[in-house]
Amino acid sequence: MKILRFTASWCQPCKALAKNLEAANLDIPIEVVDIDVHDDLAIEYNIRSVPTLVLLDGKEKSRLVGLQTPQKIKEWVNQ
Repeated sequence: MKILRFTASWCQPCKALAKNLEAANLDIPIEVVDIDVHDDLAIEYNIRSVPTLVLLDGKEKSRLVGLQTPQKIKEWVNQ
């Protein structure tokens, strides 16, 4: 299982989400995908806004869009 974190360098909520992900102290890998650099992945995953988190377990299990608290992120991963 891993998380794709879709982000952009100009996105302030994305920067805040990065800190909240760190505070959530998750025990799964997080791959950062800058949509301006890897637009092919953004298209493949149908990303419409950033920040977006995509939980993968072989295939997409679920996603979370927007700025989230560390607690909400933990609940989402453990669902």
